[in-house]
Amino acid sequence: MATNKPRILLTLDEDLLKRIDDYRFENRINTRSEAMRRLIKIGLEAKQDPEKA
Repeated sequence: MATNKPRILLTLDEDLLKRIDDYRFENRINTRSEAMRRLIKIGLEAKQDPEKA
């Protein structure tokens, strides 16, 4: 399935990747990309409203 969404290349250390994968499996998220999108969104929302963190 083709997409017009921008793609990025991201290099992570093994520990951070493991933490992302752990989050993914704990939350039953189908793909690593979706888990990363959710974590980024959570982080950005917390930055805007520190009481959410």
